[in-house]
Amino acid sequence: MAEVRPRDLKRSESYELLPPNMSELRVVLLGSTWKQRSAVGNLLLENEAFDLPLQKKKISVINTPDLLQADLTADRLAEFLKEIADNSAPGPHVFLLVLQPEDFTEQHKTRLQSILERFSEQAFNHSLVLISTPRAETPGFMEKYMNDPNIKDIIRKCRYNYLWMNNTDNDANLKAFKREELLTRICQMLENSEEHLNYEQYEEAHSQQVYTEQTAV
Repeated sequence: MAEVRPRDLKRSESYELLPPNMSELRVVLLGSTWKQRSAVGNLLLENEAFDLPLQKKKISVINTPDLLQADLTADRLAEFLKEIADNSAPGPHVFLLVLQPEDFTEQHKTRLQSILERFSEQAFNHSLVLISTPRAETPGFMEKYMNDPNIKDIIRKCRYNYLWMNNTDNDANLKAFKREELLTRICQMLENSEEHLNYEQYEEAHSQQVYTEQTAV
């Protein structure tokens, strides 16, 4: 059976309105499908202006491969994490965990938590869970999925930083509102944490992971 290879990591950039003490906003997209992550990335890279007390700075969006694939080997995962660290150096400001609620499994949750832990325990403080509206909306769907144990757990790990977002509506005004809401939430998160996750923290976590694996042999 042929190996299913994830898409390559992709970095895109745009200049946007950000806090004055920040020269660049580096965002890493994780989870869900490439299409959904790309939709979120494209939303961030739109150039519409909006009314926030911010200054023009650069946004860099790093769209990762499909790291939730069940057949992704540990070695390939380690290679991808190194690429993410290199492309977001000196460290990402925020990880956006893009989730499709009806498809999110315990295995997905465990993989995402493992990825963040390998960057450092502080990565959870820099993470925002972005929940896509279910493909088939039914009355009470938010309450239903907010009670899902896997979604509840990943939100709890990420310090209850989460946002619901409908990525299927192409109305320009609604897109501008969603984008402002998303960037506002990101800026609010950054007020309560360090400017970015230090690359040195990833190196320390990576070294500890290697040491643990070697001593376990």
